[in-house]
Amino acid sequence: MNAIITAKEWASESAGERPPTLLDVRYRPGGAPGRPQYEAGHLPGAVYVDMDAELAGEPGKKGRHPLPDTAEFGAAMRRAGVRSDRPVVVYDDGLGWAAARAWWMLRWAGHPSVRVLDGGLAAWNAAGGELTTEVPASADGDFVPEPGALPVLDADGAAALARRGVLLDARAGERYRGEVEPLDRVAGHIPGAVSAPTTENVAEDGLFRPAPELAARFAALGATGAPGAAEVGVYCGSGVSAAHEILALAVAGVPAALYVGSWSEWSSDPARPVATGAEAG
Repeated sequence: MNAIITAKEWASESAGERPPTLLDVRYRPGGAPGRPQYEAGHLPGAVYVDMDAELAGEPGKKGRHPLPDTAEFGAAMRRAGVRSDRPVVVYDDGLGWAAARAWWMLRWAGHPSVRVLDGGLAAWNAAGGELTTEVPASADGDFVPEPGALPVLDADGAAALARRGVLLDARAGERYRGEVEPLDRVAGHIPGAVSAPTTENVAEDGLFRPAPELAARFAALGATGAPGAAEVGVYCGSGVSAAHEILALAVAGVPAALYVGSWSEWSSDPARPVATGAEAG
């Protein structure tokens, strides 16, 4: 199963007798929930999912977007109609970060078939797709999370992976280098991490670059899907845009672990080392 689906493919699948469950995850970092935007117009059949309230736990020592309580996450997905035997498609109206977080959460929790709408709402609009204000009738799902289907890292694990494998920093280059830090206690990066901004995984139209281009990009950073290749991990500011990087890696055929706490957790502890500058480590 591919990790992404095009607007054209979604138009075809959504017209079938049993279309995939469709989730709308509107989200702006630091902004208000996206429900008003959803209610103003969304893809037909889409159910709104709140990024901060349903795809993450309360901010704290584990970072700004820690993993939510598993039971609460499962309940939220069942309310959204997610079923274990039915594919799921997820989209947002931004850079694809929130949709990727939903994709990662469901895959991590054991759902076998989840895809992100490539390019999100903008791609759907560009393809001439219609929007609706009709909210689907409630249809409880049966999905019960079984965490562990995708690998995760804690702070110690991320530090160790940076030494033995490839730890990618998905934030903007200036944050990696320590030139600016708009959100967290200190600027810089995890020693040994490699700068790999998420924004470079997509083209100007917001669509993912072709798989061969992504594979070449990550190979140049030391991350490949070849047998025996170095382990790969990813972090960002709070575990959201890093999920988008992991999605891009999946498109390229490279498995990777997510450091969920990311820089918001790492930098909160003064005892953890911080590196700055353009070079890894």
